[in-house]
Amino acid sequence: MSQRKLKLSQSLYSKFDELDGSHPIKSLSPHGFVDYPARLRKGGRVSYFNYQLAKEMGLIPEKHQEVLDSELEQQILNTFGIQIINEFDQMKNRSWPKHEMKAGSYMATRYLQLQHEDKKGRTSGDGRSIWNGQIKHKGKTWDISSGGTGATCLSPATSKYNKFFETGDPSISYGCGYAELDEGIATAMLSGIFKINNIKTEETLAIIDFGNNISINVRAYQNLLRPSHFFRYLKLENLEGLRELTDYYIERQSEIKEWGSCPSSKRKYDFFIRKITEHFAKLAARLEDEYIFCWLDWDGDNILMDGGIIDYGSVRQFGLCHYEYRYDDDERFSTNLMEQKAKAKYMVQSFIQCIDFLQTETKKSIQNFTNHELLDLFEQIYEQEKNRGILYHIGLSEGRIEQVLKREPRLVEDFRRCFSYFEKAKSSKGIVKIPDGVTCDAIFCMRDLLREYPQVMLVDKEKLCAEDFLEIIRSELASEEDLQLSPYRKQKIKEFQELYHRIIERTASLFQVSIEDCLQDIICRSNRINKSARVTGDAVTFMVEQILKRKKNY
Repeated sequence: MSQRKLKLSQSLYSKFDELDGSHPIKSLSPHGFVDYPARLRKGGRVSYFNYQLAKEMGLIPEKHQEVLDSELEQQILNTFGIQIINEFDQMKNRSWPKHEMKAGSYMATRYLQLQHEDKKGRTSGDGRSIWNGQIKHKGKTWDISSGGTGATCLSPATSKYNKFFETGDPSISYGCGYAELDEGIATAMLSGIFKINNIKTEETLAIIDFGNNISINVRAYQNLLRPSHFFRYLKLENLEGLRELTDYYIERQSEIKEWGSCPSSKRKYDFFIRKITEHFAKLAARLEDEYIFCWLDWDGDNILMDGGIIDYGSVRQFGLCHYEYRYDDDERFSTNLMEQKAKAKYMVQSFIQCIDFLQTETKKSIQNFTNHELLDLFEQIYEQEKNRGILYHIGLSEGRIEQVLKREPRLVEDFRRCFSYFEKAKSSKGIVKIPDGVTCDAIFCMRDLLREYPQVMLVDKEKLCAEDFLEIIRSELASEEDLQLSPYRKQKIKEFQELYHRIIERTASLFQVSIEDCLQDIICRSNRINKSARVTGDAVTFMVEQILKRKKNY
């Protein structure tokens, strides 16, 4: 490369150089992370790069072509193609040429994880990932983390076997410190889809392929802290560490518009806990409405502080309400779709305990907060979001949703309960084993009904007979036995149609439009919202397989 071209490349991509492992969290409690030196890792090729995200972060110019030229690829490899020098390496007194060593050090953060025997976070945290650093651009701050950079001392394997592992050790899977290429591609795809659908999520910035399905997967978000980072300090009764982290988080969030009114006094903690309550109540409702399984549990490990989704290894999106699906994590089964609300609420209760600890400097039992008023607020927000969600999926516009909720809350709640009856109807086969866990199949596709029914109503003012109604909503998973028309089911079909008609009629009346015009608007929206082609977890798996096959043949 010529000197002129080299200088131009360095100028274009100089923002990458800020990702040297430094991060403000390192100035907080020294016991909140483990710091590692790192070296360049050879043999990598960039197989994915998120140009739009990189532009938003200021890593590349806004007018940069979406082309991976050799200079950009080399910059990505130099920044993210690294491997930590872990405890095993240090015990073996391993060394590398000076030009392969990175100048900075990279932290693996400590947080709670239910996989660990120690339930206070003394042994757990980032087991195969490190934080690359932080980027500021146009008033936004981004955290960047990479998975697959080597085995840290915080992995479940180190805790379980009480020894350090060499990175890449084939005798241990998760503890080997590597990440998988297929998992990285699946995460990039699903998180990209969630982002388009306005679901809060980390995003994949880059994937570096090292062959044999091994990769480094780089992710970014405006704040990568998880509830488990905070709960660790709570479990350890480390008041100072909890205060420093909470103050840091509040300061970071003050950059965001919705946190602009946060007080600077001690009342900031009250503001903080109300925001947490709002985030997790809305999250619980959204996960249910979108049929998204995200393993929520008491440790707060698999979710971000604002309800953003992280760690896609156990995240699933379904086309039907398979609410009894449970992920099999070898030693335990996960929560299911409908249990996520209780787990989200329990996390809010734990944060209430955290804030009380900060304000009184005495840690009380979590049972003291079982009836806290903020848990009532959680329920109120959850119910509001569920009511708003059902009207959204019907196809009402935002303005119409607000008015119908204000004028007809009981009608919306009645319809939601009736909708739930069909949504949760289960296969007579019962619980069955599937490759990644167990489930009981849902038998009705309510998205099909919400998409098709307004068209039926527009053409024919008469309500459908029970048989025709079932023909619309039956899924491929429903057997003839599942579709039996009991007197109760016939009554629910009648009730559903009556309530749906009332919602449409009331909406048309409130906005002084004809029922036909109201339905036309709903049909346009519902067709987009309730598309028959929905990307599920199985669909993502199939697409990843096809991508890897083509890559192999390329």
